[in-house]
Amino acid sequence: MQKLLQIYGFIMICLLSGCTSLPDHAIRVSETPDIYPDYRDITIPSNIAPLNFMMRNDSVSSFFVIVKSANDSIVFKSKSQKMIFPTDKWKKMMSLHESDTLQVTITARKDKQWIQYPPFYWNVVSDKIDPYLSYRLIEPGYEVWNRLQLKERCLEDFDEKTLADNKLLDGKCMNCHVYGNNSGDLSMFHLRGKNGGTVLNQNGSLRKLSLKNDSMVSSAVYGSFHPSGKYGVFSTNIIVPEFHTQGNKRLEVYDTKSDLVIADFENNRMITSPLTSDSLSLQTFPVFSADGNYIYYCTAPLVDLPDSIHSLRYSLCRIPFDATKGEWGTQVDTLWDASLHNASVCHPKTSPDGRYILYTVAEYGTFPIWHRETNLQLMDLESGEIHTLDAVNSDRSDTYHSWSSSGKWFAFASKRGDGQYGRVYFAYIDKDGHAGKPFVLPQANPGHDDLNLKSYNIPELSASKVPFDAYAIQKLMNKTEVESFN
Repeated sequence: MQKLLQIYGFIMICLLSGCTSLPDHAIRVSETPDIYPDYRDITIPSNIAPLNFMMRNDSVSSFFVIVKSANDSIVFKSKSQKMIFPTDKWKKMMSLHESDTLQVTITARKDKQWIQYPPFYWNVVSDKIDPYLSYRLIEPGYEVWNRLQLKERCLEDFDEKTLADNKLLDGKCMNCHVYGNNSGDLSMFHLRGKNGGTVLNQNGSLRKLSLKNDSMVSSAVYGSFHPSGKYGVFSTNIIVPEFHTQGNKRLEVYDTKSDLVIADFENNRMITSPLTSDSLSLQTFPVFSADGNYIYYCTAPLVDLPDSIHSLRYSLCRIPFDATKGEWGTQVDTLWDASLHNASVCHPKTSPDGRYILYTVAEYGTFPIWHRETNLQLMDLESGEIHTLDAVNSDRSDTYHSWSSSGKWFAFASKRGDGQYGRVYFAYIDKDGHAGKPFVLPQANPGHDDLNLKSYNIPELSASKVPFDAYAIQKLMNKTEVESFN
């Protein structure tokens, strides 16, 4: 009864605001509405920000959006080609329909007549997505790396915060921001160059670490937190960029050497294993399992580079880890064999519930962002079944993914659209491991993506805010001594 009264009250608000002055008649057409972003027929979390969109047809001068459930009908009006949903009304609508399927119909004024497009649907689920997302904003080319920012965006509205800005850091290169346990209280990123180091955030206390010793081929590169927060597992890589002669693969990046190491943050020591430091093979992209008992990573036999780059293919492997003793295991298992699939895997990420591992597959190598064929796959770690995620993937690069803490959502970067700029997309996974059509990060101005000339790099989801900002990182760089590891 209370919910029905809430719905009635909400309808009356819309009626009193004059948003229901629909035209008396409209011609029904069979063509689908050309909108951006494409928010048609998607599953969305009930806590997502308004899905503002715009009509791509220049002949449209104004339009109505009718959102209908089994119990009510809500109408929004736009006097332009953009639909900007009022935030308060949007949140009210989501709270009342968090487990409903909503029918969305657009009636538009086009070429001096009213037309009505076929409806599409929003499947609203009560499985909320983590409300915070961090990413690196970077030009999509290879030549500009000194105009970088790390940002944190609230997904429940449009608030954005700068975590680090290299204008404040003497133009230093910054690697992407990584959370532990989907928490803003545990995170890290690498700040390269003089006075740099790995920035470690532990409950707002910032440390600057030199994650390298004499036995490592380089400083720590790609990394992941142990669930305890005591350890981090990293690759250590000699990375070489090369230009391609192939038009659709502008740049190739590969390793000539790469090993794995574990950083003990409490005792300032690096822990190695001969099984992950083999000079005849390459190891990279390590990540802990949800329970911390295993490390998943990618490995490939060393080939003659760059001549044999097309035969450089990585398999997905797993090795145990004993957190109590701080020791690597003694046996490596191969979960996905590159020689059997004739492809290469990278960026494995385990789901928070431990059931799945999400990874990227390309024809070869470990630099998928310029590989148009790059797709995401999902492996069920209990059954070994592989989901190819056909509804998620596109004909452009789909990669750089992260899980929400519930394990029901994941974010990823995709170059679908123009093929140049990476944008953040979100996909929902049901209880059977099936994912539906993804949707792009909502913006206050739906034309934002047309105007933004930077890519979103390494989107990472978090359940809470990061307790520092760009000025705290500037202070850390200039005034804090780096901690050495042995």
